[in-house]
Amino acid sequence: MPRYGMVIDLKRCYGCYACVMACKVKNHTPPGVFWSRLLKGETGEYPSAVRQALPVLCMHCEEPSCLEVCPTGATVQRDDGVVVVEKDKCMGCKYCMMACPYGARYTVESWESYFPDGLELSPYEQFAKRYWEEHSGVGVATKCDFCLDRREEGREPACVEACPARARSFGDLDDLGGEPATLIRRHRGAVLNPELGNKPKIYYLEPR
Repeated sequence: MPRYGMVIDLKRCYGCYACVMACKVKNHTPPGVFWSRLLKGETGEYPSAVRQALPVLCMHCEEPSCLEVCPTGATVQRDDGVVVVEKDKCMGCKYCMMACPYGARYTVESWESYFPDGLELSPYEQFAKRYWEEHSGVGVATKCDFCLDRREEGREPACVEACPARARSFGDLDDLGGEPATLIRRHRGAVLNPELGNKPKIYYLEPR
C-alpha cells in the first residue's frame, strides 16, 4: 500500500499563489477558507534581506492529533496515509481544529458570497454553494484531502498541477525510486515542527 505525501522545493517556490487559487477553484471554498495557504516572511537586513514563501496545507500526519481527539470517528486515516473527514459523522465540535498544530482545518456554518450583502448569488456562486454543501457539508470540519477525486481519475492534486515553478512533487513516499523519496533523500527534505511528534508527510527542501 502506498504512503502518499508531498515534497515542496522552497528554492523553486516564488510565492505566486497559483496553488492557493487552484485549490479554491477546485474545492469551491467560501471566503476565508484556504485549504492551501501561502505564508511569507523576511530574514536579514538591507541590502541582504531575503523574502521567502512557505506553502502550507494539511500535513496528513502519520500521528494526527486531529484523529486522537475526534469523539465521533469522523476523522479517518486511510490505508494510504491520507487523513480525511467523513462529513456525515462530524458533529462540528471543533476539537480537531484546536488539536491541529498546523492550523489546517476549517468549519463553515454557511457558504457566504464573495460580494457585498444584498446581492443575489451569481449562477457560478449558486453552483459553488451546492458543490461545497454536497462535498464538504455545513458546520462540520473541512480540510485538504490531497484531491482524492482527481487522483481517482489518475490526475495530480490541483496545487501540484497548477504550480508554474514545478515546486511540488506528489507521490508514494515509500517508493525509493520515485521523485518524492528521491528528492527527500538527495536534498535532506525536512518537515515543519518535527518536535511536535506528528510526523507530517509534507516535506520541504531548503530555501535559498
